[in-house]
Amino acid sequence: MKRKGERITMVTAYDATFARLFDDAGIDVLLVGDSLGMVVQGHTSTLPVTVDEVVYHCRAVARGTRRAHIVGDMPFLSWQLSPEEALRNAGRFLSEGGAQSVKLEGGVHAAPTIERIVHAGIPVMAHVGLTPQSVHAMGGFRVQGKTEHAAERVLADAKAVANAGAYSLVLEGIPTDLAKRITEEVSIPTIGIGAGPHCDGQVLVCYDLLGLTPDLKPKFVKRYAEFFEQGVEAARRYRDEVRAGTFPSAEYSFGNVRKVEAPNSGLTLLQGTKAAYGPQG
Repeated sequence: MKRKGERITMVTAYDATFARLFDDAGIDVLLVGDSLGMVVQGHTSTLPVTVDEVVYHCRAVARGTRRAHIVGDMPFLSWQLSPEEALRNAGRFLSEGGAQSVKLEGGVHAAPTIERIVHAGIPVMAHVGLTPQSVHAMGGFRVQGKTEHAAERVLADAKAVANAGAYSLVLEGIPTDLAKRITEEVSIPTIGIGAGPHCDGQVLVCYDLLGLTPDLKPKFVKRYAEFFEQGVEAARRYRDEVRAGTFPSAEYSFGNVRKVEAPNSGLTLLQGTKAAYGPQG
């Protein structure tokens, strides 16, 4: 797609329902991100997420996906301890989670680990710039590469992971011109989030894209729907109808039990309606 100039679309997904939704929409890549720690679990960062939790969500996403490429996000301390530990954990995302590749954050210092995983036959998507697992070291969720020296460091990170064998590269929270330069200077596709329009593709957290995060509205996020507001309104209508006794009406109820005489037995059977449950009743 990079060679053809076709833009790549990537969205996070954490369960089978959302996976089916985005798969049917034609999204190219589904990222089972450690962002689940914030949008699903309610944490203030991604740091508490475990390998077991991401593997669990990968399995759910895999069940709802028919065509999209699935990437499992390696959480904090799942790859930093040693290349061997990283390889063991990366393998779980494929063998247990049903993912086709893994993603890990880090640049120059992560390159040897990426190389080790890739040599074992596991595709790796890299991630440089603003790396949420290093949020405390960065002083918060701040744009990276804003000075000339910092930009050169991000560029060096990008080239290091590409040379280590990463097949793709997420660029997060960096200036537009820096993202353009990296995209031009590395051969692998770049996927931007808060990195401007010049990347080979874009990724958004699905909860942001669908407007399911009422309090968190980053500058780089375009909300394509407002599902939170619509969901609150739907739940209110349900509450009101239940309290008023208007739901369930006859339309949403099953018929009364009716008596059926069993032939030649003298027995009376009680029979209900099962059609609404489908053939299995």
